[in-house]
Amino acid sequence: MDKAMIRLRMSTADAHYAGNLVDGARMLALFGDVATELLIRHDGDEGLFVAYDSVEFLAPVYAGDYIEATGEIVQIGNSSRKMEFVAKKVIAPNPDAGVTAADLLAEPIVVCKASGTCVVPKDRQRGKK
Repeated sequence: MDKAMIRLRMSTADAHYAGNLVDGARMLALFGDVATELLIRHDGDEGLFVAYDSVEFLAPVYAGDYIEATGEIVQIGNSSRKMEFVAKKVIAPNPDAGVTAADLLAEPIVVCKASGTCVVPKDRQRGKK
């Protein structure tokens, strides 16, 4: 099945709570971007995200963390596309080592998992069949 990935750094603008904690909704926004790429790759159209079936927030995300969000289409219907997503922290700031220090994590930390369904109307599908 089709897969896609984006990686980006959470900024202080992403921080919503005390201690530079990033709102979990930011992970869902990343999943939405991954879903859009998957639909474009598969159908040649951005489609619409209909619903999340499951969302699990598993670890905190902070400003300065690098997050890698991946997704894949796991089931294809006539117009629906079932997808699964994972967001992992791959780099974290290390203020104890210096104000600009950061560490590449030996093992990425899964911060969020989700699954959901997107739809591309039949008349807009122009990609893979």
